[in-house]
Amino acid sequence: MRTVVLLAALSLGCAGSAAQAPPEAETVVLLHGLARTSRSMEPLETRLTEAGYRVVNLDYPSRDEPPEDLGDQLRAQLAACCGEEPRPVHFVTHSLGGILVRLLAEKPELLPVEIGRVVMLSPPNQGSEVVDTLGDSAWFEAVMGPTGQELGTEGDSLPNRLGPVSFELGVITGSGSIEPYLSWMIPGEDDGKVAVERAKVEGMKDFLVVPVSHPFIMADETVGDQVASFLRRGRFEHAESSPPE
Repeated sequence: MRTVVLLAALSLGCAGSAAQAPPEAETVVLLHGLARTSRSMEPLETRLTEAGYRVVNLDYPSRDEPPEDLGDQLRAQLAACCGEEPRPVHFVTHSLGGILVRLLAEKPELLPVEIGRVVMLSPPNQGSEVVDTLGDSAWFEAVMGPTGQELGTEGDSLPNRLGPVSFELGVITGSGSIEPYLSWMIPGEDDGKVAVERAKVEGMKDFLVVPVSHPFIMADETVGDQVASFLRRGRFEHAESSPPE
């Protein structure tokens, strides 16, 4: 299966869009979340292009393959779009996209690029109780696929099998759920899919909570400004300076 996925990715080249930028511009790769497409990241593509970055907005079949095969496909796409990049490549991710960057970083020797700064939006870095509750149902498997079922909070889930991050990471997560039924499954503050506390990961450099829901955090203007700040300076703009907990 991995060979088939890899060949398919190579034949497609860089699946997604690459916004025009000056030759000297740094590259930012966008990775959407589970059951989404690159279209969901277009507001960030516009914002970061305006900030002077070369933006590559990738598509990948988040519901169709297990994590290892998604990793193979993303490596092939990164080789096609960014393999000649002489500088580190930055990443901005939503939800599952952040977990896949962590997966890729576990084997840097296989990556065609060096990871620069990373901003994760609403990542289930310690899993989600929603998957704990619904993940075994037939409809969840049908809708979310094999990788979606691996995003629970158990110790052997995909996020919890991965180690601390070794790259420069900022995490932004939401506290403005619009999904009360799902929030009922989650202890503490949440964005409708992920608990605020479970967005954190060991090794992150900065952490920010915004009153936005999981499905729409990528389109929030304030979030876009904060993403640009971290990519430029390695930190978010806080009302009061304080380290992440």
